[in-house]
Amino acid sequence: MTDAPLDPAASPLSPAERSSIIRDSLAVGVATGAYGVGFGAVSVAAGLSVAQTCALSLLVFTGASQFALVGVVAAGGAPLSGALTALLLGTRNTLYGLRMAPLLAWTGWRRALGAQVLIDESTAMSVTRDSVPAARLAFTWTGGAVFVLWNLATVGGALAGNALGDPRTYGLDAAVGAAFLALLWPRLHTGWHRWVGALAAAVALGVVPLVPAGVPVLAAAGVALVAGALSRGRPEEGR
Repeated sequence: MTDAPLDPAASPLSPAERSSIIRDSLAVGVATGAYGVGFGAVSVAAGLSVAQTCALSLLVFTGASQFALVGVVAAGGAPLSGALTALLLGTRNTLYGLRMAPLLAWTGWRRALGAQVLIDESTAMSVTRDSVPAARLAFTWTGGAVFVLWNLATVGGALAGNALGDPRTYGLDAAVGAAFLALLWPRLHTGWHRWVGALAAAVALGVVPLVPAGVPVLAAAGVALVAGALSRGRPEEGR
């Protein structure tokens, strides 16, 4: 996909393409939304009520920020410190918005609702599309699937509480990583992309012991931003 703006009046999607996008979006939604069980259980174990836990998933709706907040509270930190940490991690969504606003070309209430489901998965599933209808469909179905399933899973995890045990026992932590790998893999079609991906992964792994949870993602994103700036002027096939 190039950086050229897409035509909002592009021809409608074929039934086969539409079904393929919806199927992939639902698969990502299931893989990601299931980890909401882990958040619900961890949040209640950290001392938040079921209502507070569900409100976080419903209103904040960004997993890294939610886990960061309850992590600070569980460690004995002030709720304000947890909120500031969550806000820091959520700044990446602002960058997503700058990219997605011209791509989706929504206005009014559609744009406001879209902002609520502007997350890693819905963004990644949209930016690879070659038309506005395809980008909108991928964004809507991925964001909607993750939102519904994440909130339902949060309720289940919060009600189960400590009885659920460590979410890693059920492999839910691996589900999120697998979903991100599935989103990333189609983008690694050139040597440049593979080098950027490998460097970003190395930086993220290197800072894991040094920074709070979620910050390694921002560090990896920083690598991608620098690489994007350095790639200006390169031929499209080399970027």
